[in-house]
Amino acid sequence: MPNSAKPKPARVLIVEDHPMFREHLIQLITRELGVTICGEADNNRDAMILLEKEKPDIAIVDLTLRGGSSGLELLKDIKALGLEVHVLVLSMHDEDLYAERALRAGARGYITKNEASSEVVKAIRCVLEGEIYASHRVTARLLQRMSQKRTPSTLAGVDTLADRELEVFQMLGRGKSTKDIATALNLGESTVETYRARIKDKLQLRSAAELYLRAGQWVRDNGA
Repeated sequence: MPNSAKPKPARVLIVEDHPMFREHLIQLITRELGVTICGEADNNRDAMILLEKEKPDIAIVDLTLRGGSSGLELLKDIKALGLEVHVLVLSMHDEDLYAERALRAGARGYITKNEASSEVVKAIRCVLEGEIYASHRVTARLLQRMSQKRTPSTLAGVDTLADRELEVFQMLGRGKSTKDIATALNLGESTVETYRARIKDKLQLRSAAELYLRAGQWVRDNGA
């Protein structure tokens, strides 16, 4: 006789630091997709514990988490440990700035929080089915980047900054001090100073004033 047993619902881990948004997301995906929520976390440490314990099919991850945790760093940890879980990044951050970085770090998809609920459900379903989800805009930009040779001018741009360097650069552009950044990212002030020095070197800036000006202009231009 054929096996008529229904497949078990997919197990989902939510990594999001805003309780109200997390609650809305859980209601949406359990209603529309019939999944099982196997855990919730608002920081990298708790997320890693749940990932190893619950072994979810998919983790839906924000980029900015509690206590200075970074979703990008979580992605790298997942990849380094070889954990078998698909990750969809669902974030407030502009996809122009972070989608490619997230995909390179191991995410299977990237979608922003300003998308319609139906598109979020579509992205989750896509990743659960083993596909990669990205907007048409991101896909077009990635294909264009692949078809172009990198020149010295592009190598000197913000796209050369490492993920944590970009976070520091963004916060400098918002007028944050070294102390403010260290507190927000849970880093030592000397570590933030090291990141500042690296950023100045990569962007070929001569002084702290030039760094703040460049970062401020970048934030204004990108709405970051």
